[in-house]
Amino acid sequence: MRIAQLQLSVQEETEKNLDGLERMMEQAASEKPDLVTAGEMFTCPYVTEKFPAYAEPEGGRTWQRLSALAAAHHVYLAAGSVPERDEAGRIYNTAYVFDREGRQIAKHRKVHLFDIYLENGDGYRESATLTPGDYFTVFDTEFGRIGVLICFDIRFAEAARIEADCGAKAILVPGAFNMTTGPAHWELSFRMRAVDNQVFMIGTSDARNPDSGYTSWGHSILTDPWGRVVGQMEEQEGYMIHDIDLSMADQIRRQLPILSARRRDLYCIKTGEGVVE
Repeated sequence: MRIAQLQLSVQEETEKNLDGLERMMEQAASEKPDLVTAGEMFTCPYVTEKFPAYAEPEGGRTWQRLSALAAAHHVYLAAGSVPERDEAGRIYNTAYVFDREGRQIAKHRKVHLFDIYLENGDGYRESATLTPGDYFTVFDTEFGRIGVLICFDIRFAEAARIEADCGAKAILVPGAFNMTTGPAHWELSFRMRAVDNQVFMIGTSDARNPDSGYTSWGHSILTDPWGRVVGQMEEQEGYMIHDIDLSMADQIRRQLPILSARRRDLYCIKTGEGVVE
């Protein structure tokens, strides 16, 4: 399975960002990727208060263009994430996945919202405008089953484990770690989740723009089921392409049976009055 990870510079206008996606997909087309990925909120600035203004319904203009691009290039398109507005007016951080014919085959709404307060003064509160998702997401391809998480979701071990338990051999993570969390935890997080669940972890970031309201770390990354970094970009706009074989997950799981050796009978708190899950 050939994966193209597109690390795009985010502009103020949605159409310019979609144009950028289209141009880079055309650049990568000669290498015939099977799956194309992009970063978190790649169609708008990553600024909480701006999300409602950019949000569109499923099936809206952005959705239609993404669907058309998947069909035109005959690829699976996991087009990062975009702000979605539902019928009740709630706003989500949503990742759509389209198949080679442009049909939507999966949709993940970010489950864990990024509300942080760091000692250096950095803070960010997605919950000010976003609603959290309430399910985890996997989808099937001819290569095998793949999961989807979004950025902060990767920090919660249960999220990746649930998707691995549901059969995922690779997990896509559109993300936008910042200049504090990125150097400290970006690579570490992808290697940890890869080792924990014996899966490929595919993290695609936005490119770094020091002049934006939120500065992304960049460094799109691919780690294998043994926890090795297969490839990692720098901070600039561009793309990288790698071939992976999802059967490697099965091979690693046979050699080092972490998942099958789990003691589910003990993974609870036992009290004198019974068992508390």
